[in-house]
Amino acid sequence: MPAATVSSPGAQGASQQFVTAPVPIHWWTEFQSAKLTALVERAFAASPTLAAAQATLQQAQHSLAATAGNTQLPQISAKLGAQRQGTNAAAAGVPGGERSYSLYSATVALSYDLDLAGGNRRALEALAAQVDYQSYQLQGARLSLAASLALAAITQAQLTAQISATEDLIGTQEEQLALTRKRLALGVGTEQDVLALQTQLEQTRAVVPALENRRQQTRHLLAVLAGQAPGQAGMPEFELADFSLPAQLPVSVPSELARRRPDVRASEALLQAASAQYGVAVAKLYPQLNVSASLGSQALSAASLFGAGSLLWGLGGQIVQPLFTPGLRESVKAAEAGLQAAQANYQQTVLQSLRNVADVLRTVENDARAQQALERAHDLAQGTQRLVTARQALGVASYLELLQAQQQAQRTAFDVLEMRARRVVNTVSLYQAMGGGQVP
Repeated sequence: MPAATVSSPGAQGASQQFVTAPVPIHWWTEFQSAKLTALVERAFAASPTLAAAQATLQQAQHSLAATAGNTQLPQISAKLGAQRQGTNAAAAGVPGGERSYSLYSATVALSYDLDLAGGNRRALEALAAQVDYQSYQLQGARLSLAASLALAAITQAQLTAQISATEDLIGTQEEQLALTRKRLALGVGTEQDVLALQTQLEQTRAVVPALENRRQQTRHLLAVLAGQAPGQAGMPEFELADFSLPAQLPVSVPSELARRRPDVRASEALLQAASAQYGVAVAKLYPQLNVSASLGSQALSAASLFGAGSLLWGLGGQIVQPLFTPGLRESVKAAEAGLQAAQANYQQTVLQSLRNVADVLRTVENDARAQQALERAHDLAQGTQRLVTARQALGVASYLELLQAQQQAQRTAFDVLEMRARRVVNTVSLYQAMGGGQVP
């Protein structure tokens, strides 16, 4: 993709350029926020979600190792036994009465499945694909956790900025109300002006508790994502000034993107597992050959257990060919249908990932232009508010003009703060869409 630049003025409006480059492994450090970096590292160490994903991966690895040990290598077992027996010759029509004796035995047995049709090998392939799947699930959980932390931190910063802007507006409105009351006392104002300004002031004050509630909820979310209880001390407070837009935004060609995103790689692993399961089902239609051998000793006393004449041994082989098992044919068809479903799901995942990247790229470009317009609109609204305030102090502008100017300035200020935060959010979304710096 050719390089393209998106830029806008303002504290968070640094120019950004698209470049064909991999996403940094620790992409969250690109925002140059020490608070965010420390919080992500803390979350990686304490998150129950990551701990569960890691344990699930280990479970898959151990299952693969256990099955490999049971199928790739001969199974050897040792048996040592002793028993006391009693017999009665009368059951055979022979006189002599009851007789009892002890019997001691020691045996080593070996068995091995030759896996002529490759069923065991394909089963191991399926388990290996499950290990890969859980590995990509872990990578996806790490990516999702880092992105969620970044987005929550940006939201908290945005709400903090909105609260500060609202409190500044409250201060301005209080000054205007006090001035209007003085003008009323001098006989150059009206009670209607005072009531209108006081109503506007109380409406503005009502905005702060709602914003503060959302900020506290975001703080609780940050704590839970970091593996801590809500309200626990030590959680950072974020401001928009804590974040810097990265100068370069990495993009990847579709073929590389498909090798980097954890969800695509996980879907690919499921496709490999489905293919292997189909191979297992087909292998069951062919002969199964198992060989076994045993070597041991059996005697009437422990002392003579390994003496002359006590040797026991055996060699055996067994081949099984299914002749009439209609269920096996249906199992093959079921596995084939599962493989076709996995192929379709993989294709859909790739298409969705490409759409996700395309949407984010367009959003980054469009929001950059939108921020430029909003910044200009805010400058104009502030100029209008200053002008109307001066005219209202001289008595040549009505309270209604002042309220309208203040409301317009407030709306544009909030729009600018929201857009500045959105620019950072867009960058987080792009890093996430690109796979989050996972090693291909």
